[in-house]
Amino acid sequence: AGSRSSASNLPKHSYISIFNFFDKLEMGLIQFDTTINEYLFMVQATGIHIKDNVKNIGVQVLEQVVRGGYNINGTDYAYDFNLSESDVPPTTYLPDSFTYLSSQICPERLPSMKGRLEVNMSEMALEDVERFLLNAEPTMTLGGYWKPRDCVPRWKVAILVPFRNRHEHLPILLRHLIPALQRQRLQFAFYVVEQVGSEPFNRAMLFNVGFREAMRDLDWDCMVFHDVDHMLENDRNYYGCGDMPRHFAVKLNKYSYMLPYNEFFGGVSGLTVEQFTKINGFPNAFWGWGGEDDDLWNRVQYANYTVSRPQGELGRYMSIPHHHRGEVQFLGRYTLLRRSKERQSLDGLNNLQYSPLLSRRPLYTNISVSLSRKLAPIADYN
Repeated sequence: AGSRSSASNLPKHSYISIFNFFDKLEMGLIQFDTTINEYLFMVQATGIHIKDNVKNIGVQVLEQVVRGGYNINGTDYAYDFNLSESDVPPTTYLPDSFTYLSSQICPERLPSMKGRLEVNMSEMALEDVERFLLNAEPTMTLGGYWKPRDCVPRWKVAILVPFRNRHEHLPILLRHLIPALQRQRLQFAFYVVEQVGSEPFNRAMLFNVGFREAMRDLDWDCMVFHDVDHMLENDRNYYGCGDMPRHFAVKLNKYSYMLPYNEFFGGVSGLTVEQFTKINGFPNAFWGWGGEDDDLWNRVQYANYTVSRPQGELGRYMSIPHHHRGEVQFLGRYTLLRRSKERQSLDGLNNLQYSPLLSRRPLYTNISVSLSRKLAPIADYN
């Protein structure tokens, strides 16, 4: 009637009506009796793309539009990790009071995500971190299992952390990363894979062990391979997997926040269970540090995958300063890398042998394992 219109009369399933509604709003043809808080939001998955501030809309109408948008195909907007930074849609902003229905899939972009994070490198006893995090989120269960209750998690993520003699670093990682993953509404648990014995550190084989044990524990669909000393600087760097293997730690402070080389795949990476199985996991033959990430890159390429990376500043990480503490560098890595394609079907998940010892901590599952060179003799590849 006249130029006055009521937002409550907006048809629920008519996107044409929604477009017309906002067109009239921007032109000043629709007025409201009272001024309500301003909300900025965007729903692109169903063709609704609102870029400007929207004034005078009640919370119920906003929730109806957003829910109707992202629930169509389970996402809040189209997400392509390989877009240029300028093409990636901005974060969806919703009111603080916004609640998702427990039957709906959690969006990838939430108002709870803070963006740039402060990284606290101060040391703290593991027991103190456990108390702090469990007080903040009592729903975590023994072993560090957590999942959101207000929506259906998009990914079930196992965080695998290779470990030896880094007891002061692990509490820092848990204190920093667990709250970020909770804000991302992922279902997750941490598996700390600890190498015991006197053999040189074999990071790649520890990841394979962690994968096997995590899959025996729960039906995960995404694996994140995470160094204990890497701290993400932006919680909008989403720890879910995708159609292609994911390299999360693109810009590291110790490399002046630059990618060292295009094939760099170290620090933090993520693959679906299907992807990791298809490439036969990590190689087992890399004793000592260096080379195993380059071999993983090769395996990904040979399987006709491409590596996706976060754009812009999302992939920034800080590394806790450390030395390899007596761990030897693997001098045979270049020989193995030259034979990557030949070795891929022989060395990996399919020839993995180990005897683990598992224990549950409040924030993670510890997997202790003694590794042996007999599993993958280097001489076989010379």
